[in-house]
Amino acid sequence: MNGTNIFLDDVRQSPDNHVLVKTAEECMRLLQNTADVSHLSLDHDLGTKYFNGFSVVLYLLEKQIIPSKITIHSANAVGGKRMYRRLMEARKSGELPEQVKILHRPLPLNA
Repeated sequence: MNGTNIFLDDVRQSPDNHVLVKTAEECMRLLQNTADVSHLSLDHDLGTKYFNGFSVVLYLLEKQIIPSKITIHSANAVGGKRMYRRLMEARKSGELPEQVKILHRPLPLNA
């Protein structure tokens, strides 16, 4: 994986070798302007009522942005599962290629 690693979260620190973005809008701009995304790690709740991690999932599917690996790290059980299910449906329907690795790994808020 030689592309960009993106970590969307408004509370947690990003892992090493990841670009931290704190809003869905910032994440969507970065996705639009990045040719190769290796890892996209998404939180659901971002402190705004307008856009959240699910908005980013819909955006990447609409724009056909294909990261090598997508991790849902949200501690929001309902929102995280919704994001994961939509990505799995997209893979099953062919919107996302089979080789895209999709993980649901909630992180505690103090991580």
